Amino acid sequence: MGKPRLLLVENDEDIVSQMRWALSKEYEVLACSDREGAMLALSSEPAPEIVALDLGLPPDESGTKEGMECLREILLQDPFIKVIIITGNTEKANALECISIGAYDCLYKPIELDELRVLLKRARHVSSLERENRKLRTRVEEDSLFGDILGTSRMMQEVFSTIKKVAPTDVPVLITGESGTGKELVARAVHKRSNRSESPFIPINCGAIPENLLESELFGYEKGALTGAGSRKLGKLELAEGGTLFFDEVGELPLMLQVKLLRFLQDQVVERIGAKVGKKVDVRVLAATNKDLKGEVEKGTFREDIFYRLALIHIEIPPLREREDDIMLCAMAFLQRFSSQYKKQFKGFSTEGVNAIMAYGWPGNVRELENRVKRAVIMAEGKRVGPEDLALSAGTTSLDNEAQTDTLKEVRENAEKERITSALLNHSGNISRAAKELDVTRPTLYDLIKRYNIKEKKG
Repeated sequence: MGKPRLLLVENDEDIVSQMRWALSKEYEVLACSDREGAMLALSSEPAPEIVALDLGLPPDESGTKEGMECLREILLQDPFIKVIIITGNTEKANALECISIGAYDCLYKPIELDELRVLLKRARHVSSLERENRKLRTRVEEDSLFGDILGTSRMMQEVFSTIKKVAPTDVPVLITGESGTGKELVARAVHKRSNRSESPFIPINCGAIPENLLESELFGYEKGALTGAGSRKLGKLELAEGGTLFFDEVGELPLMLQVKLLRFLQDQVVERIGAKVGKKVDVRVLAATNKDLKGEVEKGTFREDIFYRLALIHIEIPPLREREDDIMLCAMAFLQRFSSQYKKQFKGFSTEGVNAIMAYGWPGNVRELENRVKRAVIMAEGKRVGPEDLALSAGTTSLDNEAQTDTLKEVRENAEKERITSALLNHSGNISRAAKELDVTRPTLYDLIKRYNIKEKKG
Protein backbone atom coordinates (compact mmCIF):
# COMPACT_ATOMS: atom_id res chain seq x y z
CA MET A 1 0.00 0.00 0.00
CA GLY A 2 1.38 3.42 -1.02
CA LYS A 3 1.93 6.44 1.16
CA PRO A 4 -1.05 8.66 1.97
CA ARG A 5 -1.31 11.72 -0.27
CA LEU A 6 -0.90 15.18 1.25
CA LEU A 7 -1.76 18.29 -0.76
CA LEU A 8 0.07 21.54 0.09
CA VAL A 9 -1.70 24.69 -1.15
CA GLU A 10 1.06 27.26 -0.56
CA ASN A 11 2.55 29.99 -2.76
CA ASP A 12 5.82 30.32 -0.79
CA GLU A 13 8.32 28.03 -2.54
CA ASP A 14 10.67 27.98 0.46
CA ILE A 15 7.92 26.66 2.73
CA VAL A 16 6.92 24.07 0.11
CA SER A 17 10.53 22.85 -0.18
CA GLN A 18 10.89 22.68 3.60
CA MET A 19 7.69 20.70 4.04
CA ARG A 20 8.48 18.33 1.17
CA TRP A 21 11.85 17.57 2.77
CA ALA A 22 10.33 17.09 6.22
CA LEU A 23 7.30 15.01 5.27
CA SER A 24 8.33 12.98 2.21
CA LYS A 25 9.06 9.82 4.25
CA GLU A 26 5.51 9.61 5.61
CA TYR A 27 3.52 11.17 2.76
CA GLU A 28 3.40 11.54 -0.99
CA VAL A 29 3.47 15.34 -1.09
CA LEU A 30 1.65 17.20 -3.85
CA ALA A 31 1.93 20.98 -4.08
CA CYS A 32 0.19 23.86 -5.81
CA SER A 33 0.15 27.63 -5.33
CA ASP A 34 -3.46 28.68 -5.98
CA ARG A 35 -7.12 27.69 -5.84
CA GLU A 36 -7.26 26.42 -9.42
CA GLY A 37 -4.28 24.14 -8.85
CA ALA A 38 -5.84 22.82 -5.64
CA MET A 39 -9.07 21.82 -7.35
CA LEU A 40 -7.11 20.14 -10.15
CA ALA A 41 -5.02 18.17 -7.62
CA LEU A 42 -8.16 17.01 -5.79
CA SER A 43 -9.40 15.45 -9.03
CA SER A 44 -6.32 13.22 -9.31
CA GLU A 45 -6.35 9.49 -8.52
CA PRO A 46 -5.95 8.57 -5.79
CA ALA A 47 -7.23 11.82 -4.32
CA PRO A 48 -5.31 13.41 -1.42
CA GLU A 49 -6.50 12.42 2.06
CA ILE A 50 -5.30 15.60 3.76
CA VAL A 51 -4.84 19.21 2.64
CA ALA A 52 -2.54 21.83 4.24
CA LEU A 53 -3.98 25.14 3.05
CA ASP A 54 -2.41 28.62 3.30
CA LEU A 55 -5.11 31.31 3.54
CA GLY A 56 -2.94 33.92 1.82
CA LEU A 57 -3.31 32.76 -1.78
CA PRO A 58 -2.97 34.85 -4.94
CA PRO A 59 -4.44 37.19 -5.94
CA ASP A 60 -5.08 38.04 -2.24
CA GLU A 61 -1.75 37.09 -0.63
CA SER A 62 -2.09 39.65 2.15
CA GLY A 63 -5.70 38.73 2.99
CA THR A 64 -7.77 35.63 3.57
CA LYS A 65 -10.63 35.92 1.07
CA GLU A 66 -9.09 33.65 -1.59
CA GLY A 67 -7.99 31.05 0.95
CA MET A 68 -11.45 30.96 2.53
CA GLU A 69 -13.04 30.48 -0.88
CA CYS A 70 -10.56 27.70 -1.66
CA LEU A 71 -11.50 25.97 1.61
CA ARG A 72 -15.20 26.14 0.71
CA GLU A 73 -14.60 24.67 -2.75
CA ILE A 74 -12.41 21.86 -1.38
CA LEU A 75 -15.09 20.82 1.14
CA LEU A 76 -17.81 21.16 -1.46
CA GLN A 77 -15.94 18.70 -3.68
CA ASP A 78 -15.10 16.33 -0.81
CA PRO A 79 -16.92 17.00 2.49
CA PHE A 80 -14.89 14.30 4.26
CA ILE A 81 -11.38 15.51 3.41
CA LYS A 82 -9.35 16.87 6.31
CA VAL A 83 -8.09 20.43 5.74
CA ILE A 84 -5.49 21.96 8.05
CA ILE A 85 -5.29 25.74 7.74
CA ILE A 86 -1.78 27.25 7.78
CA THR A 87 -1.75 31.02 8.05
CA GLY A 88 0.35 33.91 9.18
CA ASN A 89 -2.72 35.80 10.26
CA THR A 90 -3.03 35.46 14.04
CA GLU A 91 -6.54 36.82 14.28
CA LYS A 92 -8.66 34.22 16.06
CA ALA A 93 -11.73 35.29 14.11
CA ASN A 94 -10.25 33.85 10.90
CA ALA A 95 -9.36 30.57 12.59
CA LEU A 96 -12.87 30.26 14.04
CA GLU A 97 -14.43 31.01 10.67
CA CYS A 98 -12.31 28.30 9.02
CA ILE A 99 -13.36 25.77 11.66
CA SER A 100 -17.01 26.77 11.22
CA ILE A 101 -16.69 26.25 7.45
CA GLY A 102 -15.33 22.75 8.07
CA ALA A 103 -11.54 22.90 8.46
CA TYR A 104 -10.06 20.18 10.68
CA ASP A 105 -7.64 22.51 12.54
CA CYS A 106 -5.42 25.59 12.21
CA LEU A 107 -1.67 26.22 12.54
CA TYR A 108 0.07 29.57 12.55
CA LYS A 109 3.36 30.48 10.85
CA PRO A 110 6.19 29.95 11.57
CA ILE A 111 5.30 26.26 11.43
CA GLU A 112 6.61 23.86 14.06
CA LEU A 113 7.22 20.67 12.08
CA ASP A 114 6.75 18.34 15.07
CA GLU A 115 3.40 19.97 15.80
CA LEU A 116 2.43 19.63 12.13
CA ARG A 117 3.39 15.94 12.09
CA VAL A 118 1.19 15.20 15.10
CA LEU A 119 -1.72 17.11 13.59
CA LEU A 120 -1.34 15.35 10.23
CA LYS A 121 -1.22 11.97 11.94
CA ARG A 122 -4.40 12.69 13.86
CA ALA A 123 -6.14 14.06 10.78
CA ARG A 124 -5.24 10.97 8.79
CA HIS A 125 -6.40 8.72 11.62
CA VAL A 126 -9.79 10.46 11.78
CA SER A 127 -10.05 10.34 7.99
CA SER A 128 -9.36 6.59 7.96
CA LEU A 129 -11.95 6.01 10.69
CA GLU A 130 -14.59 7.98 8.81
CA ARG A 131 -13.86 6.14 5.55
CA GLU A 132 -14.29 2.82 7.37
CA ASN A 133 -17.57 4.03 8.83
CA ARG A 134 -18.76 5.04 5.36
CA LYS A 135 -17.85 1.59 4.03
CA LEU A 136 -19.84 -0.02 6.83
CA ARG A 137 -22.83 2.21 6.09
CA THR A 138 -22.65 1.17 2.44
CA ARG A 139 -22.49 -2.50 3.40
CA VAL A 140 -25.48 -2.05 5.70
CA GLU A 141 -27.46 -0.49 2.87
CA GLU A 142 -26.37 -2.79 0.03
CA ASP A 143 -25.10 -6.15 1.28
CA SER A 144 -27.99 -7.44 3.36
CA LEU A 145 -30.49 -9.41 1.31
CA PHE A 146 -32.57 -10.53 4.28
CA GLY A 147 -34.07 -7.45 5.88
CA ASP A 148 -32.97 -7.12 9.49
CA ILE A 149 -30.52 -10.05 9.29
CA LEU A 150 -27.05 -8.68 8.59
CA GLY A 151 -23.99 -10.67 7.70
CA THR A 152 -21.29 -10.92 5.08
CA SER A 153 -19.29 -13.62 6.88
CA ARG A 154 -19.00 -17.09 5.32
CA MET A 155 -21.14 -18.65 8.06
CA MET A 156 -23.98 -16.19 7.57
CA GLN A 157 -23.81 -16.56 3.80
CA GLU A 158 -24.40 -20.29 4.35
CA VAL A 159 -27.43 -19.44 6.50
CA PHE A 160 -28.76 -17.14 3.76
CA SER A 161 -28.19 -19.84 1.14
CA THR A 162 -30.19 -22.35 3.18
CA ILE A 163 -33.02 -19.86 3.69
CA LYS A 164 -33.27 -19.29 -0.06
CA LYS A 165 -33.40 -23.03 -0.73
CA VAL A 166 -35.99 -24.00 1.90
CA ALA A 167 -38.25 -20.92 1.81
CA PRO A 168 -40.26 -21.88 -1.31
CA THR A 169 -41.02 -25.33 0.12
CA ASP A 170 -43.49 -26.20 2.88
CA VAL A 171 -41.19 -28.43 4.91
CA PRO A 172 -40.74 -27.81 8.67
CA VAL A 173 -37.51 -26.05 9.64
CA LEU A 174 -35.74 -26.19 13.00
CA ILE A 175 -33.65 -23.10 13.79
CA THR A 176 -31.08 -23.41 16.56
CA GLY A 177 -28.58 -21.04 18.13
CA GLU A 178 -27.69 -19.25 21.33
CA SER A 179 -30.01 -16.67 22.86
CA GLY A 180 -29.88 -13.39 20.96
CA THR A 181 -28.58 -14.75 17.65
CA GLY A 182 -31.75 -13.86 15.72
CA LYS A 183 -33.69 -17.10 15.40
CA GLU A 184 -37.06 -15.39 14.96
CA LEU A 185 -35.57 -13.10 12.30
CA VAL A 186 -34.49 -16.19 10.35
CA ALA A 187 -37.98 -17.67 10.72
CA ARG A 188 -39.52 -14.44 9.43
CA ALA A 189 -37.07 -14.43 6.51
CA VAL A 190 -38.13 -17.97 5.58
CA HIS A 191 -41.79 -16.93 5.72
CA LYS A 192 -41.20 -13.72 3.76
CA ARG A 193 -39.48 -15.59 0.93
CA SER A 194 -42.10 -18.34 0.82
CA ASN A 195 -45.30 -18.61 -1.19
CA ARG A 196 -47.12 -17.87 2.09
CA SER A 197 -45.66 -14.40 2.52
CA GLU A 198 -49.04 -12.67 2.05
CA SER A 199 -50.60 -14.85 4.77
CA PRO A 200 -50.10 -14.58 8.57
CA PHE A 201 -46.85 -15.25 10.40
CA ILE A 202 -47.94 -16.26 13.91
CA PRO A 203 -45.27 -16.65 16.61
CA ILE A 204 -45.88 -18.44 19.91
CA ASN A 205 -43.36 -18.59 22.74
CA CYS A 206 -43.65 -22.02 24.32
CA GLY A 207 -41.65 -20.96 27.36
CA ALA A 208 -43.63 -17.82 28.14
CA ILE A 209 -47.13 -19.34 28.40
CA PRO A 210 -48.13 -21.43 31.45
CA GLU A 211 -48.48 -25.11 30.65
CA ASN A 212 -52.21 -25.18 31.57
CA LEU A 213 -52.93 -22.43 29.04
CA LEU A 214 -50.61 -23.49 26.23
CA GLU A 215 -52.95 -26.12 24.76
CA SER A 216 -55.84 -23.68 24.43
CA GLU A 217 -53.48 -21.06 22.94
CA LEU A 218 -52.36 -23.53 20.31
CA PHE A 219 -55.52 -25.47 19.50
CA GLY A 220 -58.33 -23.24 20.75
CA TYR A 221 -61.52 -24.47 22.44
CA GLU A 222 -65.26 -24.75 22.02
CA LYS A 223 -67.80 -22.80 24.02
CA GLY A 224 -68.19 -24.32 27.47
CA ALA A 225 -65.19 -26.66 27.11
CA LEU A 226 -63.30 -24.87 29.87
CA THR A 227 -64.26 -22.90 32.96
CA GLY A 228 -65.07 -19.39 31.80
CA ALA A 229 -65.17 -20.39 28.10
CA GLY A 230 -68.21 -18.34 27.16
CA SER A 231 -67.54 -18.54 23.44
CA ARG A 232 -65.48 -20.43 20.92
CA LYS A 233 -61.82 -19.43 20.67
CA LEU A 234 -59.58 -20.11 17.68
CA GLY A 235 -56.08 -21.29 18.50
CA LYS A 236 -52.83 -20.09 16.92
CA LEU A 237 -52.85 -23.01 14.48
CA GLU A 238 -56.15 -21.93 12.99
CA LEU A 239 -55.19 -18.25 13.04
CA ALA A 240 -52.14 -19.13 10.96
CA GLU A 241 -54.29 -20.66 8.20
CA GLY A 242 -52.48 -20.37 4.86
CA GLY A 243 -49.41 -18.96 6.58
CA THR A 244 -46.70 -19.93 9.05
CA LEU A 245 -46.75 -20.82 12.75
CA PHE A 246 -43.45 -20.24 14.52
CA PHE A 247 -42.76 -22.19 17.72
CA ASP A 248 -40.18 -20.20 19.67
CA GLU A 249 -38.44 -22.09 22.51
CA VAL A 250 -39.98 -25.32 21.24
CA GLY A 251 -37.79 -27.25 23.68
CA GLU A 252 -40.09 -26.01 26.46
CA LEU A 253 -43.15 -27.70 24.93
CA PRO A 254 -44.64 -30.16 27.48
CA LEU A 255 -44.63 -33.87 26.54
CA MET A 256 -48.44 -34.05 26.49
CA LEU A 257 -48.64 -31.26 23.93
CA GLN A 258 -45.78 -32.78 21.93
CA VAL A 259 -48.04 -35.78 21.29
CA LYS A 260 -50.90 -33.59 20.10
CA LEU A 261 -48.59 -31.47 17.96
CA LEU A 262 -47.17 -34.62 16.38
CA ARG A 263 -50.66 -35.62 15.27
CA PHE A 264 -51.11 -32.19 13.72
CA LEU A 265 -47.79 -32.41 11.88
CA GLN A 266 -48.83 -35.79 10.49
CA ASP A 267 -52.31 -34.92 9.20
CA GLN A 268 -52.66 -31.10 9.48
CA VAL A 269 -55.89 -31.46 11.47
CA VAL A 270 -56.63 -29.16 14.44
CA GLU A 271 -58.67 -30.56 17.33
CA ARG A 272 -60.04 -27.79 19.51
CA ILE A 273 -60.54 -28.59 23.18
CA GLY A 274 -64.11 -29.86 23.52
CA ALA A 275 -64.61 -30.39 19.78
CA LYS A 276 -66.05 -33.65 18.47
CA VAL A 277 -64.39 -33.43 15.07
CA GLY A 278 -61.14 -31.93 13.87
CA LYS A 279 -60.63 -29.22 11.26
CA LYS A 280 -58.20 -29.45 8.34
CA VAL A 281 -55.88 -26.45 8.11
CA ASP A 282 -52.99 -25.46 5.85
CA VAL A 283 -50.12 -24.25 8.05
CA ARG A 284 -46.36 -24.41 7.75
CA VAL A 285 -44.49 -25.02 11.01
CA LEU A 286 -41.14 -23.44 11.89
CA ALA A 287 -39.50 -23.97 15.28
CA ALA A 288 -36.55 -22.56 17.19
CA THR A 289 -34.65 -23.39 20.35
CA ASN A 290 -31.42 -22.61 22.17
CA LYS A 291 -31.52 -26.06 23.74
CA ASP A 292 -29.72 -29.18 22.56
CA LEU A 293 -32.82 -31.09 21.44
CA LYS A 294 -30.87 -34.28 20.79
CA GLY A 295 -29.72 -34.13 24.39
CA GLU A 296 -33.31 -33.54 25.49
CA VAL A 297 -34.36 -36.62 23.47
CA GLU A 298 -31.72 -38.67 25.31
CA LYS A 299 -33.03 -37.39 28.66
CA GLY A 300 -36.61 -38.24 27.67
CA THR A 301 -37.90 -34.66 27.89
CA PHE A 302 -38.41 -34.29 24.13
CA ARG A 303 -39.94 -36.89 21.83
CA GLU A 304 -37.63 -38.31 19.17
CA ASP A 305 -40.43 -38.64 16.59
CA ILE A 306 -41.43 -34.98 16.85
CA PHE A 307 -37.75 -33.93 16.81
CA TYR A 308 -37.25 -35.55 13.41
CA ARG A 309 -40.53 -34.09 12.17
CA LEU A 310 -39.47 -30.57 13.11
CA ALA A 311 -35.83 -30.92 12.08
CA LEU A 312 -36.37 -32.05 8.51
CA ILE A 313 -34.27 -28.98 7.66
CA HIS A 314 -31.93 -27.63 10.33
CA ILE A 315 -30.53 -24.08 10.30
CA GLU A 316 -27.92 -23.33 12.96
CA ILE A 317 -27.13 -19.66 13.54
CA PRO A 318 -23.53 -19.03 14.61
CA PRO A 319 -22.85 -16.90 17.71
CA LEU A 320 -21.69 -13.35 17.10
CA ARG A 321 -18.21 -14.03 18.57
CA GLU A 322 -17.58 -16.43 15.64
CA ARG A 323 -18.65 -13.82 13.08
CA GLU A 324 -15.86 -11.27 13.45
CA ASP A 325 -16.50 -9.81 10.00
CA ASP A 326 -20.09 -9.03 10.95
CA ILE A 327 -19.65 -7.43 14.37
CA MET A 328 -18.95 -3.87 13.22
CA LEU A 329 -21.42 -4.23 10.34
CA CYS A 330 -24.19 -4.95 12.87
CA ALA A 331 -22.95 -2.23 15.23
CA MET A 332 -23.04 0.37 12.46
CA ALA A 333 -26.52 -0.75 11.37
CA PHE A 334 -27.82 -0.32 14.91
CA LEU A 335 -26.09 3.06 15.22
CA GLN A 336 -27.83 4.27 12.07
CA ARG A 337 -31.21 2.91 13.14
CA PHE A 338 -31.22 4.36 16.64
CA SER A 339 -29.62 7.65 15.58
CA SER A 340 -32.55 8.14 13.23
CA GLN A 341 -35.07 6.99 15.85
CA TYR A 342 -33.78 9.38 18.52
CA LYS A 343 -32.94 12.17 16.06
CA LYS A 344 -29.25 12.29 16.93
CA GLN A 345 -26.21 12.48 14.67
CA PHE A 346 -22.94 10.60 15.05
CA LYS A 347 -19.85 10.34 12.88
CA GLY A 348 -19.47 6.71 13.91
CA PHE A 349 -17.54 4.87 16.60
CA SER A 350 -14.30 6.14 18.07
CA THR A 351 -11.15 4.02 17.79
CA GLU A 352 -11.57 3.05 21.43
CA GLY A 353 -15.20 2.17 20.78
CA VAL A 354 -14.32 -0.08 17.84
CA ASN A 355 -11.58 -1.82 19.84
CA ALA A 356 -13.92 -2.37 22.81
CA ILE A 357 -16.63 -3.81 20.56
CA MET A 358 -14.20 -6.18 18.84
CA ALA A 359 -12.55 -7.28 22.10
CA TYR A 360 -15.81 -8.14 23.87
CA GLY A 361 -17.13 -11.73 23.75
CA TRP A 362 -20.85 -10.83 23.24
CA PRO A 363 -22.43 -13.58 25.35
CA GLY A 364 -25.84 -12.08 24.55
CA ASN A 365 -25.00 -12.06 20.83
CA VAL A 366 -26.68 -9.65 18.40
CA ARG A 367 -29.45 -8.78 20.87
CA GLU A 368 -26.87 -7.61 23.43
CA LEU A 369 -25.00 -5.60 20.79
CA GLU A 370 -28.26 -3.98 19.72
CA ASN A 371 -29.14 -3.05 23.30
CA ARG A 372 -25.70 -1.61 24.04
CA VAL A 373 -25.69 0.52 20.89
CA LYS A 374 -29.20 1.74 21.70
CA ARG A 375 -27.98 2.72 25.17
CA ALA A 376 -24.98 4.47 23.64
CA VAL A 377 -27.11 6.52 21.26
CA ILE A 378 -29.24 7.68 24.17
CA MET A 379 -26.32 8.40 26.51
CA ALA A 380 -23.52 9.63 24.23
CA GLU A 381 -22.76 13.35 24.19
CA GLY A 382 -19.93 13.46 21.63
CA LYS A 383 -19.97 12.91 17.88
CA ARG A 384 -18.36 9.48 18.18
CA VAL A 385 -19.56 6.57 20.28
CA GLY A 386 -16.91 5.41 22.75
CA PRO A 387 -16.60 2.43 25.12
CA GLU A 388 -17.99 4.40 28.05
CA ASP A 389 -21.18 5.04 26.05
CA LEU A 390 -21.46 1.31 25.36
CA ALA A 391 -20.67 0.43 28.99
CA LEU A 392 -17.66 -1.55 27.78
CA SER A 393 -14.03 -1.50 28.87
CA ALA A 394 -11.86 0.61 26.58
CA GLY A 395 -8.88 -1.75 26.72
CA THR A 396 -5.58 -0.47 25.30
CA THR A 397 -6.48 1.92 22.52
CA SER A 398 -4.07 4.87 22.65
CA LEU A 399 -3.36 6.31 19.21
CA ASP A 400 0.32 6.68 19.99
CA ASN A 401 0.66 3.30 21.70
CA GLU A 402 0.17 1.03 18.71
CA ALA A 403 2.49 -1.79 19.74
CA GLN A 404 0.45 -4.14 21.92
CA THR A 405 1.44 -7.48 23.39
CA ASP A 406 -1.87 -9.19 22.58
CA THR A 407 -4.08 -8.95 19.52
CA LEU A 408 -7.81 -8.35 19.98
CA LYS A 409 -8.43 -11.96 18.98
CA GLU A 410 -6.04 -13.19 21.69
CA VAL A 411 -7.67 -10.96 24.31
CA ARG A 412 -11.11 -12.27 23.37
CA GLU A 413 -9.99 -15.91 23.31
CA ASN A 414 -8.25 -15.64 26.68
CA ALA A 415 -11.34 -14.11 28.26
CA GLU A 416 -13.55 -16.81 26.75
CA LYS A 417 -11.24 -19.59 27.94
CA GLU A 418 -11.20 -18.18 31.49
CA ARG A 419 -15.00 -17.89 31.56
CA ILE A 420 -15.51 -21.48 30.35
CA THR A 421 -12.98 -22.80 32.87
CA SER A 422 -14.75 -20.92 35.67
CA ALA A 423 -18.16 -22.34 34.68
CA LEU A 424 -16.78 -25.90 34.58
CA LEU A 425 -15.28 -25.45 38.04
CA ASN A 426 -18.56 -24.03 39.34
CA HIS A 427 -20.36 -27.21 38.29
CA SER A 428 -17.62 -29.79 38.99
CA GLY A 429 -17.11 -30.48 35.31
CA ASN A 430 -20.81 -31.05 34.52
CA ILE A 431 -21.12 -30.02 30.86
CA SER A 432 -24.89 -29.56 30.84
CA ARG A 433 -24.93 -27.27 33.87
CA ALA A 434 -21.92 -25.29 32.66
CA ALA A 435 -23.55 -24.86 29.24
CA LYS A 436 -26.72 -23.60 30.92
CA GLU A 437 -24.74 -21.05 32.97
CA LEU A 438 -22.94 -19.86 29.84
CA ASP A 439 -26.22 -19.86 27.86
CA VAL A 440 -24.78 -22.04 25.08
CA THR A 441 -25.74 -25.48 23.80
CA ARG A 442 -23.81 -28.54 24.93
CA PRO A 443 -22.36 -29.16 21.41
CA THR A 444 -21.16 -25.54 21.33
CA LEU A 445 -19.50 -25.92 24.73
CA TYR A 446 -17.86 -29.19 23.68
CA ASP A 447 -16.48 -27.45 20.58
CA LEU A 448 -15.12 -24.56 22.67
CA ILE A 449 -13.51 -26.95 25.18
CA LYS A 450 -11.84 -28.80 22.31
CA ARG A 451 -10.76 -25.58 20.57
CA TYR A 452 -9.11 -24.15 23.68
CA ASN A 453 -7.78 -27.53 24.86
CA ILE A 454 -9.41 -27.09 28.26
CA LYS A 455 -8.81 -30.03 30.56
CA GLU A 456 -11.58 -31.48 32.70
CA LYS A 457 -12.22 -29.14 35.63
CA LYS A 458 -13.75 -30.27 38.89
CA GLY A 459 -14.33 -28.08 41.92
